[in-house]
Amino acid sequence: MPAPIQNPAEQLQQAALALDTVQKALDYSLADVKERSQKADGKISAALLDHHQLVSYDLALSCAEITGARFGLDYAKRARAAGGGSASELTLEERFALLFAAEALQAVRNRLSARPTDFGLDDTWLSKTVDDPQVRQFCIAQLPAAHVAELGQLMRAQDGVTGAYLLDDHHEMMREQFRRVAEEVVMPLAEEVHRHDLDIPDAILEQVKDMGCFGISIPERFGGIQSDEQEDNLGMIVVTEELTRGSLGAAGSLITRPEILSKALLKGGTEEQKNKWLPQLASGEMLCAVAVTEPNYGSDVANMRLKATKTEGGWLLNGAKTWCTFGGKAGVLLILARTHPDLSFGHRGLSMFLLEKPSTPGHAIDFTQDGGGKLTGKAIATIGYRGMHSFDLFFDNIFVPDENMLGGPKGEGKGFYFTMAGFSGGRIQTAARAIGIMQAAYEKALSYSQERMVFGYPIGDYQLTQIKLARMATYLAIGRQFTYSVGRLMDEGKGDMEASMVKFFTCKTAEWVTREALQIHGGMGYAEETSVSRYFIDARVLSIFEGAEETLALKVIARSLVDNAKSKAEVGG
Repeated sequence: MPAPIQNPAEQLQQAALALDTVQKALDYSLADVKERSQKADGKISAALLDHHQLVSYDLALSCAEITGARFGLDYAKRARAAGGGSASELTLEERFALLFAAEALQAVRNRLSARPTDFGLDDTWLSKTVDDPQVRQFCIAQLPAAHVAELGQLMRAQDGVTGAYLLDDHHEMMREQFRRVAEEVVMPLAEEVHRHDLDIPDAILEQVKDMGCFGISIPERFGGIQSDEQEDNLGMIVVTEELTRGSLGAAGSLITRPEILSKALLKGGTEEQKNKWLPQLASGEMLCAVAVTEPNYGSDVANMRLKATKTEGGWLLNGAKTWCTFGGKAGVLLILARTHPDLSFGHRGLSMFLLEKPSTPGHAIDFTQDGGGKLTGKAIATIGYRGMHSFDLFFDNIFVPDENMLGGPKGEGKGFYFTMAGFSGGRIQTAARAIGIMQAAYEKALSYSQERMVFGYPIGDYQLTQIKLARMATYLAIGRQFTYSVGRLMDEGKGDMEASMVKFFTCKTAEWVTREALQIHGGMGYAEETSVSRYFIDARVLSIFEGAEETLALKVIARSLVDNAKSKAEVGG
């Protein structure tokens, strides 16, 4: 077997070649799933594809990890170009990229090798891809315990910094501003909000309003701070990350709903609707919430049942919604409802409405319209993500005027598409929330590892803790740059698939990073008075909302990968 390569540039090249080699196995497996899921006309059958759910899930996760590793290598190259350094010594960013690539490759190798026939692979394919000597040697060189622990020791001197952010001056200024807000305004209030399940304090809301936070995804011509010429997903990501570092429920999720509603309005709203609603959203004058999920259908948007029945001058809404986050404080709800009673129309029978309502603090909603329509709601008791409050809502002949159907008369039946436009931004924003929670948890874990003495030494002196810190820092750094890179793609009008991938990956990762942070704290990590317990609980929701992990993997990522897969012959089998 060839000797390990020491030169940084050569190591990065070896990593890139290893990723390319393993990608061939993934491409062939996708081609195999496509072949097994095709109907006679060559189109993919959703029912047939569902026969391969575990393989589809594993392929979605594997492709997300390999994509993240590629962005990691690009990050390492850009960091070296920006910061220089010795050509013979690895930079911190290169160490992150190489370790992440090796762990991603090993994870994919383990999945494919454990059940090769499920993936359509045989010994020949395995030997020339996941078991290729160059791939194995790269992993062997990067994964020894002493090598990873060395990175952990380096991280102890970094004061919580996990590599260069590589932001331009504008976005770096945004990051610094909102980091101060998180530290000076959010963090002092976060624990009380969480422990007592309070509303988000006005001190946080007013600060966020004053800084134009609600207008980040709204063009300047409508009163927002986004350029009229181009989206600024990267700015939204940076702000979300820093606010979430303070608190997910009390700050980091505040701009999610304005993000979703503004994108839906920009996609399908009439000019009158844009001019009416977007300035109010941008200023924070009108807080908003989104009512899409229903009690029995979860992420199955096409089967939504809330009825919208035509009446004089508008529509009457009847039915139930659930998990309507911030539904109490919101002054307007974005509601997906069925305007065509025939369920066979599926998503083509859905439309979106904007319902104005009083802003209601606390855990209950009880609103009666002048015409007798009634909206009631109760906050769902949750283990975390407190401050926002998520509501069960019940609509009893609630009237919405014609002018509040999104898109006007032409918007009837297009609610599903407007929903998708809104939630595409919600996914990348959720990835940013995951990064913010991971950063907060990592900082606490690093600090505690320096202070906590066990058997006469700080626990940070022990190899296992050093390895934990090294891996946490690596996944955080690469997850951040994965998210930033996808944000830049979205600013160019690309990256929808990558947005789903990075949401899937970072949210799973946040659960693990916060778990490790809690574990480093030992018994104190399980105490409610320690903030890492809040991070751990809050992180758990990230893989559920804005597209449940399984739905995202199977119905979005895997489906798109299979649809676009080459044939086996094209892959080379």
